[in-house]
Amino acid sequence: MVSVAGAMTLTDANLHRHQIRLEIASITPGDAVETRHRTDALSWVDSGVELIRQVKPAKPPKHLVSYFAVVSDDGHLLLVDHKNAQLWLPAGGHVEPGEHPRETVRRELLEELGFAAAHDIGPPWMITCTETVGLTAGHTDVSLWYVVHALRTQALRFDAGEFNAVRWFAFADVPCERSDPHMNRFIAKLQRQSME
Repeated sequence: MVSVAGAMTLTDANLHRHQIRLEIASITPGDAVETRHRTDALSWVDSGVELIRQVKPAKPPKHLVSYFAVVSDDGHLLLVDHKNAQLWLPAGGHVEPGEHPRETVRRELLEELGFAAAHDIGPPWMITCTETVGLTAGHTDVSLWYVVHALRTQALRFDAGEFNAVRWFAFADVPCERSDPHMNRFIAKLQRQSME
């Protein structure tokens, strides 16, 4: 800890942990599953263990991810056909040391889809704690789900090294059987909150 004129300030690492905790705490759970995941994630943050992936693919075996669902005003969701996970997923990436999870969204949006958000990235809409599948199965992603609004005419330049394809899906046509196990819950929460 650093003391300035008798006031305690957070170290960089503690400040980063505090920022992550605030992001998680800002989420209003949409159901009992999300309530459990949020409680688990807050306990994980408070435990003092490392939150950020240090070594690919899975060290530590539980680490923080920023998902971002690119959503159009006409009820479509942009998903990526992820080569490693072998699923249709929202784009996203691992939070880097010292990086705010919303900055992860901005960085990964440019790296993975080739465009910048036309709006500020707001608080996360959902949180999940999920055992991974695919070629790097066996670790837990604590995922903050953010929303990025874009037109379906938005020019895209996707990362062909990481994705087979990208595609807009109407909410009703999202291939949930070949997606994140919480995709149905995310879409339902998104639709409920958009009607409020």
